[in-house]
Amino acid sequence: MHHLWKRTLLLTGATLLSSGIAYAQTPDLSDPPEIEGETVGDHGSVTLRMGLGLAESSPQYISSQYFADILDQRSEGRITVNIFPNSQLGDDVQMMEMLQTGTLDMTYPSSSPATGYVEELAVFDLPFLLPTREAAVEAMRSDAAQEMLDAFDGTGLKALAFSENGFRQLSNSAREVSSPEDVAGLDVRGLSIRTMENPVHLAIWEALGANPTPMAFGELFSAMEQGVVDGQENPWSTILTSNFYEVQDYGSETRHVYTPFIKMISQRTWDRLDPEYQELVQEAALQAADYEIQLSSEYDDWARDQLEERGMQITRLDDEQIAAFQEAVQPVYDEWAPRIGEDLVAEFQRIAESSMTE
Repeated sequence: MHHLWKRTLLLTGATLLSSGIAYAQTPDLSDPPEIEGETVGDHGSVTLRMGLGLAESSPQYISSQYFADILDQRSEGRITVNIFPNSQLGDDVQMMEMLQTGTLDMTYPSSSPATGYVEELAVFDLPFLLPTREAAVEAMRSDAAQEMLDAFDGTGLKALAFSENGFRQLSNSAREVSSPEDVAGLDVRGLSIRTMENPVHLAIWEALGANPTPMAFGELFSAMEQGVVDGQENPWSTILTSNFYEVQDYGSETRHVYTPFIKMISQRTWDRLDPEYQELVQEAALQAADYEIQLSSEYDDWARDQLEERGMQITRLDDEQIAAFQEAVQPVYDEWAPRIGEDLVAEFQRIAESSMTE
């Protein structure tokens, strides 16, 4: 049953070969958990097309393959998932629109572009709100987060589960960044930074004195290569699996925002599934989400070290330097906390504080 899995590992090993030098492409990742649970009844054959933004070597893809394997095994081959990585079918926004029209069955966007459907999701975009992975996981598994998933009802999208995109870090090709002043550039222009299509992210980089430029992820590599933008911000694993080190000289461990992924299915597709198939898809989504968080945590520090090996100069910020960034982005809270909901922001702050004292 794990033929798909073996294929993934072969692809993974071959994905990132740069400058003729082969690097170990994945850390020693945890194997997928054993697939458990009864087989479901025969409710016909179903093929689901799933579009992803990231590459085959990413935790997003590897865990999606596990999701496909669960469905394959527990339906005795009747439910097939065909995965299209690397933004082949469009960016997050385009793929969510395809789910609404029923021209694509599943996708796995970051929460940030999904705020157009559920505004409360912008709580995850507030800078420095979730300081640790433990706090982030607790927030994603909270009742408040489940309410956000439920709030997609009526949008044409059904949100199945949160998992980890990760802590976002800054990279650029212009200069080392260890302070907000380095972003703004006191005697030179501020850095032009690609952001996701999300107003809170724009506000963060404006507060830091950058020139934020919203752009689809699939266009980003060539934009950096051509100097259209100086840099971008993403988790280390994405920076690595997308080969950004080839066009970015500097990295800064800012951890300024923790972004979840949301596994989604088209409401039209969902409504066509037998209830027993629906239950299986939901269960598999949650199991694959837990596995994706595990993979992402294993990938993170390893990816940073790999980037350094490939020549990226990475600046690790100390608490004092992080505090300077936090102070600089305070206006983002003043503007956005009332719009997102003071109670929701306070709940996430409570989760963050309790995770720090445990």
